[in-house]
Amino acid sequence: MIVVDIQDLQDVFAVDDDLVGDWAQQALTLLGLENAELSVVLTDNAHIRELNRTYLDRDHPTNVISFSQQEGGGPEGEHLGDIVISVERAQEEAADSGMETMERLMQLLVHGICHLTGYNHEGVSPEEALEMEEAEKHILAHLQGAG
Repeated sequence: MIVVDIQDLQDVFAVDDDLVGDWAQQALTLLGLENAELSVVLTDNAHIRELNRTYLDRDHPTNVISFSQQEGGGPEGEHLGDIVISVERAQEEAADSGMETMERLMQLLVHGICHLTGYNHEGVSPEEALEMEEAEKHILAHLQGAG
């Protein structure tokens, strides 16, 4: 069973929490997981900046941070970790790109899930970065086709 806990701590944009949970469940299923737990925290720029500064020593807001509960190269237990998304930043990026905020949230959610399931694009070989990009494209194509 896949369990997704959504915490909406922001009031910047009205997010459909059920839709975000459905996207997460579908993404995990597409990645071959049948038993997984995941927390998604929707927040604002001030809160994600604080997390980014405290845990990653980067003093600026970012769009998404994944906090893995796994050790090594991929998931070994049911609780994968937490994904924190700045809805405020997602809304800004969506406006800059001419897309809907929920579409940008979907992209950030999938990006975070890929990180929690062992994919990476930073400090890895070009082949590994491409693997993550391809996984994201596959999941997003499915989610957008199902919507």
